Amino acid sequence: MSDWSIPAIRVSTVNGRPIRRDGDFVVYWMIAQRRHRYNFALQHAAHLAANLGKPLMVMEALRIGHDWAGARVHRFIMDGMAANARAFGEAGVTYYPYIEREPGEGSGLLESLGKHACAVVTDEFPCYFLPRMVKAAGRKLDVRLEQVDGNGLLPLREADRDFTTAASFRRHLQKTLKPHLHLFPLAEPLSKIAHMPPATIPGPILKRWPAAKPTTLVAPHADFLAKLPIDQNVGAVAERGGSDEGERVLRRFLDSRLKKYAELRSQPERDVASGLSPYLHFGHVGAHEVVARIFQSENWSWDEVSFRALGRRRGWWGLSEPAEAFLDELVTWREIGYNFCFHHPDDYDQVASLPDWAKGTLMEHVGDDRQYLYDLKTLEAADTHDDLWNAAQRQLLQE
Repeated sequence: MSDWSIPAIRVSTVNGRPIRRDGDFVVYWMIAQRRHRYNFALQHAAHLAANLGKPLMVMEALRIGHDWAGARVHRFIMDGMAANARAFGEAGVTYYPYIEREPGEGSGLLESLGKHACAVVTDEFPCYFLPRMVKAAGRKLDVRLEQVDGNGLLPLREADRDFTTAASFRRHLQKTLKPHLHLFPLAEPLSKIAHMPPATIPGPILKRWPAAKPTTLVAPHADFLAKLPIDQNVGAVAERGGSDEGERVLRRFLDSRLKKYAELRSQPERDVASGLSPYLHFGHVGAHEVVARIFQSENWSWDEVSFRALGRRRGWWGLSEPAEAFLDELVTWREIGYNFCFHHPDDYDQVASLPDWAKGTLMEHVGDDRQYLYDLKTLEAADTHDDLWNAAQRQLLQE
């Protein structure tokens, strides 16, 4: 591996198309890891662009036609797009933010860019509609499409099977994770292509799919959001999205909350949770950056880590008890979910994918007497006999 190429295990080719060396630019199609720092896919795209002597273009699109598209999610992602626009602009890298105004309006954008591209690089994400979307794009593009796994510390392909308990997955981590702790993404990958000129977006493409204006991306976006055909019932909240805000939340956690995490994390009223969940979920902060900051704050060294594969939650990182408790959540519990989705791409959200012991427990109680039976729509609509359930569900739907 050269000084800034990424591990081969994290890169896979989606289609069999060639790299077009006489193309105008390399496209990074940003769909999951929506940030300019600690981003393997961005690093790989920049490395490819540098090797080809071509500029890099980052295209980040926000679709309308997906489940749970609503004002709150849109606002949070658009905050991230605004942060990315600033970061890529300061780095001299062409950033192309596109927001659909009608379902399907963005169809054809990627293929049109692909006709001018040397190659397209995107994020590999093991669930939701993203795997299907990437496969479909691979069929339509006439140029190489590569996907990069930047989901967690352990590459998805490092495990050749799924794990159904945290203890078994933790043992696997303790056996296999050590070499990957030497292979973090660059904190600032854009610094490697600071000498490159910006890419030019073809005029006909911009005319058909206009880039989102900076004034549209900057909060509160109320007028723009209100006109979109998305769920407007769950409005935006005070918390802002974006990598800059995510870094602020991470600093707050490390400075004032982490030391109490092990003791008080199960007491939500004590407010010691990291607050990082939405930033990790939307890719505004990556797990590698969080782990790197924890290692730095604890003056961690290789002499302190133990990789004995015992499956224990504590003691193997060589960190303080609060830090070990948090890393077990961030690495073990978060990444076992990715592992499961990766190995069950078609049914991870179905009862059929449950382990045998879970299905056995369900079958043991299938004949139990139940005073009330509700279908999914009734539960979702908060229309049950239980006032407490209804109140909690209404809060979930509306707040």
